[in-house]
Amino acid sequence: MTSFQELGLIDPILKALLAEGYTQPTPIQSQAIPLLLKKRDLLGCAQTGTGKTAAFAVPILQLMSAENREATTRPSIRCLILTPTRELAIQIGESFETYGKNLKFKTKVIYGGVKQGKQVDAIKNGIDILIATPGRLLDLMDQGHVDISRIHYFVLDEADRMLDMGFVHDVKRIISKLPHKRQSLFFSATMPPVIKKLADSILANPAKVEVTPVSSTAEKINQVIYFVDKENKTSLLMDILNDSKIERVLVFTRTKHGADKVTKHLAKNKIPTLAIHGNKSQNARQDALNKFKDKKIRVLIATDIAARGIDIDELTHVINFELPNIPESYVHRIGRTGRAGANGIAIGFCDAEEKAYLKDIQKLIGKEIPVISDHPYPLMKHDVVKASPKPQRPPRSQRAQGGSNASSNYKRSASKKSSTRR
Repeated sequence: MTSFQELGLIDPILKALLAEGYTQPTPIQSQAIPLLLKKRDLLGCAQTGTGKTAAFAVPILQLMSAENREATTRPSIRCLILTPTRELAIQIGESFETYGKNLKFKTKVIYGGVKQGKQVDAIKNGIDILIATPGRLLDLMDQGHVDISRIHYFVLDEADRMLDMGFVHDVKRIISKLPHKRQSLFFSATMPPVIKKLADSILANPAKVEVTPVSSTAEKINQVIYFVDKENKTSLLMDILNDSKIERVLVFTRTKHGADKVTKHLAKNKIPTLAIHGNKSQNARQDALNKFKDKKIRVLIATDIAARGIDIDELTHVINFELPNIPESYVHRIGRTGRAGANGIAIGFCDAEEKAYLKDIQKLIGKEIPVISDHPYPLMKHDVVKASPKPQRPPRSQRAQGGSNASSNYKRSASKKSSTRR
């Protein structure tokens, strides 16, 4: 098995990796790092949890350290990493600080939802590496605070999520301001045609690294499904959380409202719980994430977009309180557990309306997920209940003019439609 020493890394980076307990590179790291050190453009297709942040951060730091730059000059932005969410931007920033702690580079993370003053001041004082979300970066570029015309290294991370979140036009605007001569890296967990087309417009003769099939889920993740009526999902969740062996669990909902609703119920039952979603402030989201990492809360409720970029060691359980309507999201969700070769458990709750989602998920991952039928809240409503169409009431003006006759006509019409349906 390849070691980091065999990848030709310099001592300051090797020492930083060793201090973090990194000895053996992951497959994407062992493949990507040598290619990037040769200054190749790269197209990377990899799931979350495969170690791709280090796969691009480590070689970029080494290439930057080899460049000649006078120590007396104020740093200018030489590396730009574009990523879709604030949480992921923060995580990448922490990774650059960790791997480059023995190198003298200035790194700054910028994102929206907070005042821009401190971000602008840091950029004015000079930085080498900028990690940014598209919206805030464009804002600061438009105000004249950020110049990306001398970028040497450009990374577009989580490209598929950029597309999902509607950032593709912002990304294209940013790319148009980059210098033509640069090294570009493009990473995406999935590679549909529209993403491949975007990659082709950015990369020049790229090397390709694909460590796992697009639709795969980690082999060490034990996946199970509980069929349960929608109104009983919270009770089933409580029943599962009665197992004290589950120290921490990440619970996914489809909506912000659903996340808040589950959070309130668990907190009411004295289970330490917080939620992260788009309506939460950046400080609240980061605080919740830190408390979850530090095991100060037991349950973190999240929506898909807010959870992208969550990287938590030793997370044993993920629960899909609501199955995603996009099957690829299922792969991303359960990828939060079973990381770095550890075992993980992914539990899914499926009501009657979600059976179609489950079918799509199983088709994507290429296997049936085992069903747990022995539980106290089995599915009773097996068919999707569709509401009967309501009878049309006469216009307000007609009801006003017709008085009691209009009302009686409406009732007779409703009665007639009801009889017809029967």
